[in-house]
Amino acid sequence: MKIYLNGKLVEKADARVSVFDHGFLYGDGAFEGIRSYDSRVFRLKEHLDRLYETMHTLMIDPLMTKKQMSDAVIATLRANKLKDGYIRLVVSRGEGDLGLDPRKCFGKPNVIIITDKITLYPAELYQKGMDIITVPTVKNHPNALNPQLKSLNYLNNILAKIEANQSGYNEAIMLEENGYIGECTGDNVFIYKDGVLATPHQGRLKGITASAIMELALKLKIKVFEGNITRHELYNAGECFLTGTGAELIPIVKVDGRVIGEGKPGVVTKKLLSAFYQLIKKDGVKYDV
Repeated sequence: MKIYLNGKLVEKADARVSVFDHGFLYGDGAFEGIRSYDSRVFRLKEHLDRLYETMHTLMIDPLMTKKQMSDAVIATLRANKLKDGYIRLVVSRGEGDLGLDPRKCFGKPNVIIITDKITLYPAELYQKGMDIITVPTVKNHPNALNPQLKSLNYLNNILAKIEANQSGYNEAIMLEENGYIGECTGDNVFIYKDGVLATPHQGRLKGITASAIMELALKLKIKVFEGNITRHELYNAGECFLTGTGAELIPIVKVDGRVIGEGKPGVVTKKLLSAFYQLIKKDGVKYDV
């Protein structure tokens, strides 16, 4: 496996950064998870736009233009001869001292691109649907840590994932501090009922896959609503599913022991999943392996 590290493609065993890197010490950095399908990187521009917005807020200069970053992603996929893969793009603040002060870093961020395969959930769950729960760990308050920042600090999500795993579940819903539905540990949440597809507006990351699904819904003449969603509304939805780069679109058939709809993937969920699979065949940056 070849890893992109600061302008060079190196072997996996040689892909190393200093233990003084602020990304390692403090989660001080940004990342993106991206997918390629049949030698086509899905919505690479949108992913890079989000990455650069996060870095701008964090005041991290990657010392690379978006075009250079895009070229580096493609070069890494080619080096690993991957037509269908998962891309993890990481930019940390770089090496500094043991203190918090980012001014003590040397101004040389670490840019890392890993291309590999990923499977978040067993294949059969996409056919029969998945059970999930809500957990005690709530989402970080948006005024403390804005959910639009896709930073390397995922401890909030990991704590919720631990609670899900300890209860025997693969995924969990995290509530906002006011009790409304926020998002899952790594996925966006959608519910469908009475012709309306709804997803939380505040307190969630603006997912690239989620945006694609909402666009597809509008093309299918399905109304889309972004706003506050309660657990009561979730429990009584006709359909529910999660979206994310890793998860793609996975149906949810039970939440907190409550059966959702008919207890199986719904008609609208299946339509959107089919439309999504058609979209990834034509939407993205094409490359040759």
